[in-house]
Amino acid sequence: MSTANNTAAPREAFTGQVGFILSAIGSAVGLGNIWRFPGVAYENGGGAFMVPYLVALLTAGIPILYLDYALGHRFRGGAPQAFRRVKGWLESVGWFQVMICVLIAVYYAAVVAWAASFFVYSFGLDWGDDAAAFFVGEHLQLADVGGADPWLTFDFVAAVLIPLVLVWVAVIAVLAAGVVKGVQRANVIFIPLLIVAFGILVVRSLFLEGAVDGLDVLFTPDWSALGDPSVWIAAYGQIFFSLSVAFGIMITYASYRRRRSNMTGPGLVVAFSNSGFELLAGIGVFSALGFLASQQGVTVADLNFQGVLLAFVTFPTIVTEMPGGAFFGALFFGSLVMAGFTSLVSILQVVSAALQEKFALSRRAATIGLGLVLGVVSVLGFSTTTGLILLDTVDAFVNNIGIVASAIFMCVFVIWFYRGGPELRFHLNAVSTTSVGRWWYACVGAIVPVMLIVMLVQYVITRIGEPYEGYDTTYLLIAGWGSVALLFLGAILFSLPRWRGREAFTAWPPYPPIDTASPSKEAQQ
Repeated sequence: MSTANNTAAPREAFTGQVGFILSAIGSAVGLGNIWRFPGVAYENGGGAFMVPYLVALLTAGIPILYLDYALGHRFRGGAPQAFRRVKGWLESVGWFQVMICVLIAVYYAAVVAWAASFFVYSFGLDWGDDAAAFFVGEHLQLADVGGADPWLTFDFVAAVLIPLVLVWVAVIAVLAAGVVKGVQRANVIFIPLLIVAFGILVVRSLFLEGAVDGLDVLFTPDWSALGDPSVWIAAYGQIFFSLSVAFGIMITYASYRRRRSNMTGPGLVVAFSNSGFELLAGIGVFSALGFLASQQGVTVADLNFQGVLLAFVTFPTIVTEMPGGAFFGALFFGSLVMAGFTSLVSILQVVSAALQEKFALSRRAATIGLGLVLGVVSVLGFSTTTGLILLDTVDAFVNNIGIVASAIFMCVFVIWFYRGGPELRFHLNAVSTTSVGRWWYACVGAIVPVMLIVMLVQYVITRIGEPYEGYDTTYLLIAGWGSVALLFLGAILFSLPRWRGREAFTAWPPYPPIDTASPSKEAQQ
């Protein structure tokens, strides 16, 4: 791997290990942990799903997290700069990851805004007796798209637009404050609050009538499911999507740690904290679903227990039936806001860092510039009567094609083409207390890319043969496949301009290792 001969300029850094860990957890623990894991586990063997889930965590989640950490920490930059320092033309892989963050940010902010609105609605249980009609009709004012009706309108919905603008103002303020005073401080405040609030909600759910029935549905193992390849693919997919890996976040965050910083130990803490929160979410959600099923005289299988409908339709229905529902509704939606906001901060930090490094922009200029541009796009696309349809489509294609392709690119180019595995493993072991064994090569060089290639091919074949959610094919070509094309186009276009930021850099510690005196003070920054 290529390096220059000068010492890198000092860069912002987390104040210590706790700040970094909480920030990384804040990125990993997001909306998907709360509303995706319970449904995936239920649909793929219940309690038996924990077997492939644990295998996936150990063979894919932690190894790819270590790959992100090693790239960011050794090459001291956001995704484009880190990949550029591996090999010049790989800068485009970094910009591909930045583009993923751009597209995710513009719609993810809308979901955080929905959660903020429902936090306010909770105090008066404003959704009434029909949460579905309230969410789709009154809150989103969803247009009846299809046929001759337009798939994209600019009929703005005040209940979405106003909180969405406030979310963008808040996230710009956090990013403009910097890594320590902004990103780290926000996570140090919100993550403990999130754990306490969600923990209270889970404990309350466990004592609801019918909670045991819900837990039986979630955890009763279907061991025959372990023989189904799709169950294993689902486990790898869940681990992969829930850890915030392979699209620049962990590379960027790792670059803000001082050079003499333990990386593998915190990686284990982040990975297992993320999985622990998912398990906690599964317990809380299915306890509450068991209660709702008992109240309505139906089975848990008859309820919505995954995705947007779980959060904004099923859960409001649950809290309406619960004693003290307003309080617990506020806890739930407050948790969604905190989980979503910390993840949004991490997503946008990837974009901000890349712009600062490539174009020699100040933190404030990069943050305000990208915030204004992406905020306008977010408002125009997702605060209208067709916002939900656009959000659903872009999310499906960017996550299942864009992020998966990004991880494949990382493994193929860094590990296979440029044989970077030994240097990256050396780096992790040189700075960390927990050593990474040779098993890591097999994981990031074989298991991860093979599983992800299978996932990608399977998804693309499905989308070609079966229009997503039955949406119009022309609309999917523009909004869905167009989003994927935009990732590649952006990666190419942002790679073309001359690099204006300071490029002086030396990878530390030296590789191959040589006997030297103690590293200089500058090398430790």
